[in-house]
Amino acid sequence: MKNKITFTFVFTLLVVAGLLALYYLPPVMLNGSPLRKVDLLSDLRPDPVVEEVSDSDSIALPVVVKPAFVDTCKSGMTCIEDYADSLGQGMGTFYEALASSSSLGRPVRIAYFGDSFIEGDILTADLRTLFQQKFGGRGVGYVPVTSRVAGFRPTVKHTFEGWESHAVTDSVGFKRAFQDISNHYFIPRSGATVTLKGGTNYAACLDTCETSSFYFFSPDSVILSAQINGGESTEYVFPGDSTGMQVARVDGRIGTIRWRVQQAGKHTRCFAATMDSREGVILDNFSTRGSSGQQLAGIPVSILKAYNRLRTYDLIVLQYGLNVASEKVMNYSYYTVEMEKVIAHLKEAFPGAAILIVGIGDRESKTETGELHTMPGVKNLIRYQQALAAKTHVAFWNMYEAMGGEGSMEEMVNSKPAMANYDYTHINFRGGKHLAKILFDALMYGKEQYEKRKAYEN
Repeated sequence: MKNKITFTFVFTLLVVAGLLALYYLPPVMLNGSPLRKVDLLSDLRPDPVVEEVSDSDSIALPVVVKPAFVDTCKSGMTCIEDYADSLGQGMGTFYEALASSSSLGRPVRIAYFGDSFIEGDILTADLRTLFQQKFGGRGVGYVPVTSRVAGFRPTVKHTFEGWESHAVTDSVGFKRAFQDISNHYFIPRSGATVTLKGGTNYAACLDTCETSSFYFFSPDSVILSAQINGGESTEYVFPGDSTGMQVARVDGRIGTIRWRVQQAGKHTRCFAATMDSREGVILDNFSTRGSSGQQLAGIPVSILKAYNRLRTYDLIVLQYGLNVASEKVMNYSYYTVEMEKVIAHLKEAFPGAAILIVGIGDRESKTETGELHTMPGVKNLIRYQQALAAKTHVAFWNMYEAMGGEGSMEEMVNSKPAMANYDYTHINFRGGKHLAKILFDALMYGKEQYEKRKAYEN
């Protein structure tokens, strides 16, 4: 039998040499992330020195004149920073609404805008529940006519049929002048329906509501019908109105509501159905996957003013950043310039609403050697978001700090049970519940301090 020891030795030597040579290849990217470098000698090398991200590119925060009554934040809490000037009431308008919620004559409403971090009602579902349990209120709020994540959202059973759907994320064919507050519009076919059934398995206060609305725009006459809890349908006839948005409403103890477009013109476009209460707190989730928030400036101000008239909001939350933060970009002035326009746009349409910017949370990325660390651009983006709040005189909450700062997303992923996904970017519903409680406590502490300051000033 021929001896192949020499051949085997040479082959093994070539393989080892080839693997050693792979270490010197330039970084290989996959979907924007570097693949881990092959390094047979990694255990023999000293631990890499991790350089801190410099804040040299960060803009200096504006000097904020502190009020006569200076709040002291409780130990262990990340407090809301309110940068309202003397011409605005800041978060005070929201706190005042909460204090008078039982006599307001309508529910206190929160519009919570964000990206995929809150998709499917993650975080907002639990924040809604906390508000409704403390201040009253029922229902999931505003639900666009159709949704790509309807099956994922546990707070409402959402079904629909007969619609031509349009979203701001569509690559072609989307008409910005037609969109609603959620950056959608829907063209009904004959007999189009949308049905909402209150959620019973995830959170409290959602199984039934007291009133449901259907939002639409049509210069032509429209015939709608509403069916509550599978009972008899009630028909509504609306004459055409080319001047603004219209709303159909139905009241009752509503567990399931089915809206049907029986007749509509070719220019009719529909927006949403709701499950609301007449008092308490309503929180509407407006999530847009892949969004930086800049698309809000494209909503016609006339549409937003119609919402201010028909569905008044007391607090507008802007939570963006996942689609802005980068491994390499450290200067985000380009982004804050555009978001200044968004905030001015919202202030014009909703002059009575408080605005709260929620900063980006922790987001991990991998080095070329496979170690996880907070993405370099995250800390700088937070500085820019905080400065944006100060410059535009709105409020800011540092979610990154509230989560625990550096490496906190990795800790949430590795917790038992896990509170975040293995992309080290998105939380799950357990993580949403955790962060909702932290944010709610910060809001309630802010309300308490506002009331103490008000009493002090009087």
